[in-house]
Amino acid sequence: MQSPIDLLNERVEIVSHLGRLKRDYEPSNSTLINRGHDMMLRWTNGAGHININGTIFQLRQCHWHTPSEHTINGRRFVMEAHLVHQSDDNRTAVIGIMYKIGRRFVPLHEAVAETRDVEKTVGIVDPRLIKFGSRKYYRYIGSLTVPPCTQNIVWTIVRKVRTVSREQVRLIRDAVHDESETNARPVQSINDRSINLFRPKDRQN
Repeated sequence: MQSPIDLLNERVEIVSHLGRLKRDYEPSNSTLINRGHDMMLRWTNGAGHININGTIFQLRQCHWHTPSEHTINGRRFVMEAHLVHQSDDNRTAVIGIMYKIGRRFVPLHEAVAETRDVEKTVGIVDPRLIKFGSRKYYRYIGSLTVPPCTQNIVWTIVRKVRTVSREQVRLIRDAVHDESETNARPVQSINDRSINLFRPKDRQN
């Protein structure tokens, strides 16, 4: 039940019953935290929520991995953002968005470049600027990708690959002083888990 995994076409079941990813985010005060292995943007009082199967998960933080942790048909991308959410009964849901080199990723906070400090207040950040760009998404049950690698995490991986500039990827790596070129966990075995790909019946986006 560990993450990340390779989202292989032949292992994916296309479904339409999961429904659109319902998110209701809002701007909120945030702090940029250098955790040594990654940069994390934490919203002080939450920043809205997503709704999965009727359960409300509050958005707590976002962090970045370079290169991506999940792969699609064996392909690894240059970066992956994780939006981490928590429910009132302490369950965790993570939305993953993968990136390739291209246009700048707008909400990647410029403070990342300056944050050698452990913590820095960066003010109001609007999580709605983190675009999904597609209604299609993968859904499976996995784990956190950093210790203690807790299981039973609801993973949602947006199907569309977004873009980030080469300079922004470099800034993220340089800001984290762990003397490593990567901060991505290796792909784990899928085992007998099911992987769904939600596709709306109208086939748009």
